[in-house]
Amino acid sequence: MVRLRGLRASYPAHFSRHLRKLSSSSSSSSSSCRPTVFACNLLIKHRVDSGLYTEALSLYQHMRSSLSLNPDNFTFPFLFKSCGSLSLISLGRVLHALAATLGFVSNIFVSNSLIAFYARCSEISVAHQVFDEMLERDAISWNSLIAAYSQNYHPAGALDVFAHMMMHENPKPDRVTIVNVLPACGTLRAGRSGCEIHAYTMRHGLSEDVLVGNALIDMYAKCELMGEALSVFQNMGVKDIVSWNSIVTGLSQNGRCEEAMKLMAKMEALKIGLNVITWSAVISGYAQRGRGTEALRVFREMQVARAEPNHVTLISLLSACSSAGALLHGREIHAYITKFGWCDNLMVKNALIDTYAKCRDYEHALRLFDSVAFTERNVVTWTVMIGGYAQNGHANEALQFFSQMLTAKASPNAFTISCALIACAHLSALRIGKQIHAFVFRHRFYLVLFISNCLIDMYSKCGDVNDSRKVFDYMPHKNSISWTTMMTGYGLHGRGVEALATFESMRRAGLPPDDITFLVVLYACSHAGLVDHGWLYFNSMTKDSGVRPGVEHYACMVDLLARAGRLNEAQVLIGSMPMEPSAVVWVALLSACRTHAHVELAELASQKLMELDSENAGTYTLLSNIYANAGRWGDVARVRALMRKAGIRKRPGCSWVQGKSGTATFYVGDRSNPDSDKIYEVLRSLIEKIKGMGYVPETSFALHDVDEEEKGWLLSEHSEKLAVAYGVLNTPAGMPIRIAKNLRVCGDCHTAIKYMSAVLEHEIIVRDTSRFHHFKEGDCSCRGFW
Repeated sequence: MVRLRGLRASYPAHFSRHLRKLSSSSSSSSSSCRPTVFACNLLIKHRVDSGLYTEALSLYQHMRSSLSLNPDNFTFPFLFKSCGSLSLISLGRVLHALAATLGFVSNIFVSNSLIAFYARCSEISVAHQVFDEMLERDAISWNSLIAAYSQNYHPAGALDVFAHMMMHENPKPDRVTIVNVLPACGTLRAGRSGCEIHAYTMRHGLSEDVLVGNALIDMYAKCELMGEALSVFQNMGVKDIVSWNSIVTGLSQNGRCEEAMKLMAKMEALKIGLNVITWSAVISGYAQRGRGTEALRVFREMQVARAEPNHVTLISLLSACSSAGALLHGREIHAYITKFGWCDNLMVKNALIDTYAKCRDYEHALRLFDSVAFTERNVVTWTVMIGGYAQNGHANEALQFFSQMLTAKASPNAFTISCALIACAHLSALRIGKQIHAFVFRHRFYLVLFISNCLIDMYSKCGDVNDSRKVFDYMPHKNSISWTTMMTGYGLHGRGVEALATFESMRRAGLPPDDITFLVVLYACSHAGLVDHGWLYFNSMTKDSGVRPGVEHYACMVDLLARAGRLNEAQVLIGSMPMEPSAVVWVALLSACRTHAHVELAELASQKLMELDSENAGTYTLLSNIYANAGRWGDVARVRALMRKAGIRKRPGCSWVQGKSGTATFYVGDRSNPDSDKIYEVLRSLIEKIKGMGYVPETSFALHDVDEEEKGWLLSEHSEKLAVAYGVLNTPAGMPIRIAKNLRVCGDCHTAIKYMSAVLEHEIIVRDTSRFHHFKEGDCSCRGFW
């Protein structure tokens, strides 16, 4: 028997009287006065209906221990509801076992309450197992399972269950089913499925229900189908305040905040009271689009209207500051929160942490994080810290917080996991990424669409595009982001043919390509040297898909032509652009000028960049390198003097490589590693071997005015080569050596590593700023297009 200790001290007097009455009746010799299970059920039901879940469970304990009465099929639903409301998963499991022992789990009411209990405790797989084992199901059974998936951020699972329900003749979906499944369509932006469900409601007379109408408005708004949302709203015979708030929220979420404000004015004219939800929706709408100034303006109007902000309003305001990077406004709102006593609200404090972290004020973010008691930190508290670091390039710190979160036994949610996967992708931390993938699989997070998309991205950026494809093929549902992420992965690895095949499969699946999709296709063509294919897709964009090429598409085509050595065609294309070429176009041309040693065109491109006020370290460095490669050392000195005058510093080349005990980092000539002597010894041995195979140092990549011998010595200590030597020492034979670099891989290093891959029992995978190079058996996957 499970005992609930320490609960009776807070019993109200009337509850104690009920216990004494039951106890006295239990000791009576008259069987007619003996309490029954029915009487106990009435008392337990009254406690549950009043929200007194702890008292209900204590009354059940008294019923079992003092009255020696067993619960029946009417008792268990109340008990499971109490356990679910209090998140008492362990007690609920014990009661589940008792119900099975007493033979009540076959009762439909008991099974339905079990599904709802496990759903509330986020044990969706167990809830589904209970459902599968039911001999009889009614509409509540199906609705409970759909709600379990929908409310636990597994929208794809909710749609799957709904599809199975539709295949059965009985029971038919009712309004509760529709209200539960429509949010899943909204989350997945599955507008087509939402339209089909809308048609079902119209055929079966459910569309007149105000709750269904509100759910339809919300679904269409989240699917960015505001025309349909407005049509539903206008055709509703009865509207409540939720209807108005839903349409205002929908307009705001879709960037139509001015229309939302007009609708609010209409609400005032109709004397439909504007409440805090209405104001917060518009503030949130501006916030989500980085329009922090407008969000703050609406907040001031809200204050003039004497509407009291709640935590949702304050969180929306802080979100506006986060998205706009408006640290000063964030501090002002922090002062307001402190003044009016909102600091103790955990949701508001989490939003403050998020604002400071995303605005890169890590000192204040950490101070606020530390001010939350260890036992009070919830999943959002951890997630905003992890996300703030991960999204601002501090991937190591993000993963450290993620590790601390798991150590603290806090359960990450889908957003936490996505942030951790972003950090893994940034670091090329494949080992940690695989561990997170195992966690995703164990907890069925792969049913969350954006998690699977993050896994595809993580594996691609960690150098394992084959595992990206496995994740992609395993996905039960795919959206345009899934397809685009997969194509991007292929493009990163120079597998243009597979990228184009994926694009054609996406078309056959009925997903229309947009401007982003075509950008990814052209990028893949560029990194695989598929010039003819690139021209074909570029020319067909408007004709076949109604997508007009933007400046980024022209930049991709310039990059494609220039990489292939067709610099004149690239220059002609720039001249034919219907818009002014942006900096990214000239950077693409300048980068190719270095590869093909075209000094005059490089000078033109750099001049254009300076006219656009886009000179930066990369522009100066590229031009300096082109001059150095041409032996024009006077021009090199002039460019470097300009850099010093402008306060611009060239980023030092850095490579990092995975080893047995973590990640090692190397700079040129680096001797800080404890195994430095061994590393240089391995490197000398490798260079001697490859020289015997025909390797000759390409001294044009030693960008210093020194003699050839010294240039060769400088080249031998480049960070990529040191990383390879470290990888040889620390990677088991046959396993890939994985290296990442913060700049474009050096041309001499590229040649040397190709030779090294022919003598080593390793594939060497190098990720630079633009792509992956897979070196194996003396060849590279880039085939010279890099």
